Amino acid sequence: MIDMGGGFIKDPKFHDDDLIFTEPIFHEKIWGGRRLQTDFGYDIPDGPIGECWAISAHPNGDCTVTSGQYHGLTLSFLWKHHHELFGKAGGDRFPLLIKILDAEGDLSIQVHPDDEYARVHENGSLGKCECWYVLHAEPGATIVVGQHAHDREEFARMVERGEWDRLLNVIPVHTGDFFQINPGTLHAIRGGTTVLETQQSSDVTYRVYDYDRVQADGTKRELHLVQSLDVVDYAAKPLSTGAVIAPEVDGITRLESCPRYVVDRVRVEGSRDLPTPYDFACVSVIEGEGTAAGVPVTKGSHFVVPAARETLPLEGAMTLVVSHVPREG
Repeated sequence: MIDMGGGFIKDPKFHDDDLIFTEPIFHEKIWGGRRLQTDFGYDIPDGPIGECWAISAHPNGDCTVTSGQYHGLTLSFLWKHHHELFGKAGGDRFPLLIKILDAEGDLSIQVHPDDEYARVHENGSLGKCECWYVLHAEPGATIVVGQHAHDREEFARMVERGEWDRLLNVIPVHTGDFFQINPGTLHAIRGGTTVLETQQSSDVTYRVYDYDRVQADGTKRELHLVQSLDVVDYAAKPLSTGAVIAPEVDGITRLESCPRYVVDRVRVEGSRDLPTPYDFACVSVIEGEGTAAGVPVTKGSHFVVPAARETLPLEGAMTLVVSHVPREG
């Protein structure tokens, strides 16, 4: 970009279809580890780092563009001032947030609200629909997805009595599994698991139980039982597996399609042109290396494909997770 005294114009040597690479933001968590450094080569801060916000325009972690004509600007700035990059995507904020979570320990037992509850009770926030692609799971690892109480009263009683073995739906987890976590689903990633998370751009989490853990300052993290009782979906049927059963067609597996996002796993062996006829797409390289539109990428690279690019040329040996929002209408 060129500063023209309070405004910006586009540098003519760049194009509207250039990929938008983002600088990850790292968050320390009581349950975090060091796998983001050892497995992905990120330069992370000291301490237990649990989350890499890889593509985000959320106020709690607004990613900076690392190259091209928008170098140094934030993703939220582009959404507001260069919305042509995102086609006709609606809303007052960039709608998705792409994370990598490294769970060395267990995450809290938690649940997220839907859009309407979050709008009313969380100062206009989006709700939090999310999904997990499991990048790594230690042998014997388990995960919590769902619960067994039939109504609010039974749920509250089981929490009060600490009947976690009866309440929680605990299932095995394996590398390559996938889980869709709708609002109202009780859940917890457990130790020994690393996931790529695609979610709505929201940071609202209601904790039901945190194992009575004490933080570095000697305090316990806040619990949110009242809100959790409000939003848990008591009618949802618990899952028994996260195994991906969707077919792979020409290297592409449709992992999820819901009103908030569409998520595909894409395998690249050699060269291919990936159709991207979306308002925009978020891309994460989860294995291997190669090039995207001629730009070198490797495991841990993340970028946004702008609206002007309808095809993404790919070369190399790598696996990607590609997410976009469904077009309205």
